[in-house]
Amino acid sequence: MVATITGGTILWFVLFLVQLPFYGWFDDHGHTWWVWTCLAGGGLGLIGVWYVRGRDAAIKRAAAADASPTD
Repeated sequence: MVATITGGTILWFVLFLVQLPFYGWFDDHGHTWWVWTCLAGGGLGLIGVWYVRGRDAAIKRAAAADASPTD
């Protein structure tokens, strides 16, 4: 799951960087929201990576706690 979120986040940032040199064209045609949508997707993707990594760590901790013998 982490790889999927990370790949999507990288893709959003790449799309942002690819569109950035053409900002003038986007501005002239009223499409600047395309550029900012890609940046927002990358930013939200970073939050998603943080969340999913924490979730995976919590699942592993819970599984280890269940597997450990309690005397």
